Amino acid sequence: MYLIFISFSFTISAMSIKTFKGGIHPPEMKLVSAQAEVKYVSPHTHSVWIPVTQGGAPNTPIVKVGDSVVRGQKIAESEAYMSCPVHASISGVVKKIEPHLASGNAEKLCILIEGDGSNTEAFMAPLDPFTCTHEEAIARVHDAGIVGMGGAAFPAHVKLSPPKDVKIDYVIANAAECEPYLCIDAATLYSKAFDVIDGLAITMRITNASKGVIALEENKKDVLPIIEDTIKKIKSNPVAKGAYDISVQLCKTKYPQGGEKNITVAIAGREIPAGGLPFQVGCIVHNVGTLKAISEAFRIGKPLIDRPLTISGGACERPQNIFAPIGTCLSDLIPSEITFNKGIAKILSGGPMMGVAMNNADFPIEKNTSGVLFLTQDEIDVDEEDTCISCGRCIKACSCRLAPVLMIQAIERNNLDEAVRCGLRDCVLCGSCAFVCPGRIKLTQRFKLGKELLRLKDAKERAKKEAMKAQGGV
Repeated sequence: MYLIFISFSFTISAMSIKTFKGGIHPPEMKLVSAQAEVKYVSPHTHSVWIPVTQGGAPNTPIVKVGDSVVRGQKIAESEAYMSCPVHASISGVVKKIEPHLASGNAEKLCILIEGDGSNTEAFMAPLDPFTCTHEEAIARVHDAGIVGMGGAAFPAHVKLSPPKDVKIDYVIANAAECEPYLCIDAATLYSKAFDVIDGLAITMRITNASKGVIALEENKKDVLPIIEDTIKKIKSNPVAKGAYDISVQLCKTKYPQGGEKNITVAIAGREIPAGGLPFQVGCIVHNVGTLKAISEAFRIGKPLIDRPLTISGGACERPQNIFAPIGTCLSDLIPSEITFNKGIAKILSGGPMMGVAMNNADFPIEKNTSGVLFLTQDEIDVDEEDTCISCGRCIKACSCRLAPVLMIQAIERNNLDEAVRCGLRDCVLCGSCAFVCPGRIKLTQRFKLGKELLRLKDAKERAKKEAMKAQGGV
């Protein structure tokens, strides 16, 4: 058993509720209780389609068709610093390496593994996170292929390596889970609180942070006693360096409370600068699933090969939280694990605010798949767009304090420079503005397009500068 020493105290009744300016209150639709079982499921085809790249720089397969692989074996990697390796989630034989439908409706290069039923594992040797060197700790997080599991899939080893002159004060365990329907983070805290808290303490040790805070929206305060009881049961570890100041902070139930820019304001009272990252204000933010994966990487040497997620929506006969091998196609869980009682009007990978509509269910669960929703016609927005009346509701709702109404006007005039001046680069595409818009204008879709045009423009400018430099220009 592994033990850590944590100092912890709070009074639930006296705890303040913190939040940020702006935001919205969509229906919560949390159809699965945190106390409900997180059921382990596997594809009825006994096969997985594992995307070669699941966050960070592109990977290259290091296995070939016909190779036998075991669960936890590395199957794709890159030498790029921003990359994260990918591992086999089941034991079996590589049958294909070819493009397959994946999240975002994109065709991604995937490795098809046909299971042999043996469940043979090849994990790394356990590594004591409190006695290993900093370099060894960062290497372990990288080698385990851990990325942000809240949705962004940012490589965790990069996030844990801020510039040497930066002082990290807070590690924030992001358990806000503000997206409607999704409830896997609350379930993870309820059933695996020890692993989450251990991962938080490990992250504090890696970053030399003095405080760890579990940020929990108040609609999940029933999980608080579990967290408190778990921390009380954790005893001292003589090889750990000092005590870890870990606490819980309730946040107002409001969307998008879980955004990094909002949670650092709520928890630490620090605002991330425009275009900046949390480390610039002395904070590291990790999803609770990411922290659990970090604990497992050190304690049992397990790479990130399984993914807990929420399956929900009005079309589901039984909304539930499941735990599946990465690469499991949703279609391969129907009807063995997922059944329906109503017509499906839309399939979303992710939540209703920031998720992506999928053409069908034949796409794999990835490291950052927090949920999949099967929605009925009554649950989707089918209203046609009307005219902007310049009411300003989008400005009030914007958590980034931007001016969406001015951004959309600039984009419609093809004036990207003006859109940037009004905040396009800082827009996080949370969808709050579109939610409150009385004209039902598809603001988020337009901003996504604007950001893509901006990326193309920036790429052209970089290429032009590089060409001039190569020719000896300035």
